[in-house]
Amino acid sequence: MGSVTTKKHANGLEYVEINTAQCKARIFLQGAQIDYFEPLGKEPLLWVSSADDYQVGSGIRGGVPVCWPWFGMSPNPGFPQHGFARTSIWTLDSVKMLDDAVEVKFTLPISESDRQYWPHDTSVELLFRLSETLSVSLTNINHGDYEVSLTQALHSYFPIEDIHQLTATGFEGSKYIEFGNGPFEQPQGDVDFKRETDRVYTNLSPVQQLHTNKGIIEVGRENSHSAVLWNPWIDKSQRLSRFNDDDYLSMVCLEAANVLEDQVTLAPKESHTLTTHIRWK
Repeated sequence: MGSVTTKKHANGLEYVEINTAQCKARIFLQGAQIDYFEPLGKEPLLWVSSADDYQVGSGIRGGVPVCWPWFGMSPNPGFPQHGFARTSIWTLDSVKMLDDAVEVKFTLPISESDRQYWPHDTSVELLFRLSETLSVSLTNINHGDYEVSLTQALHSYFPIEDIHQLTATGFEGSKYIEFGNGPFEQPQGDVDFKRETDRVYTNLSPVQQLHTNKGIIEVGRENSHSAVLWNPWIDKSQRLSRFNDDDYLSMVCLEAANVLEDQVTLAPKESHTLTTHIRWK
């Protein structure tokens, strides 16, 4: 069947280690952030910068950070970029060992200090289903008596060996905003990378592919019509924290999201689940 155990990183962060016949994985309680996922007999599917030192209070530069309850910069001055969920300590709620997978669920306690950013009566949980495919589901529930709107993303980092040889497919017919400009129509054909790329796609089909030197990574989404495609390229790499100057060569982000017109608005007592499925095709 396999094992699921809790351990502590040398720098003090607690994590859950998963070893089964289908995969190996590691999920930190800080941010409920998975930083390692290796399907049986295949290459690891997530990337983490070697410059990251896994410090308490800092989101890990890699894996799948959870951007919640907003993506990017908040319109409120002083609010943390990408929300507070990615640096909060989540609660390990349950572990289920199934015949063909493991399900690990986390919940996010909203502290009194968090309520300065998010005063609404909501709850959020994150469910990982780990087999030969990694599925991550982020569920929001509005317990209040008025509607609540939010944006969110599962900020997935992928290993690609050489950005110059990477192509991404599945974007035809969509539109994107980049660096505050647009929307632009996505041209027919593959997306390649020759400069800094920071695109927020909308009206997007539910599955995209990253064609790497080691194979095709397939990224699917449920309850999401938007996604973010990001590579910082040369100049921005030198400004990023916990990121080597040449890391842009070996990574790309393709993020399941609910942003722009795809934001989530929850009526009283309503719930919403954003899911991404990641696998070697």
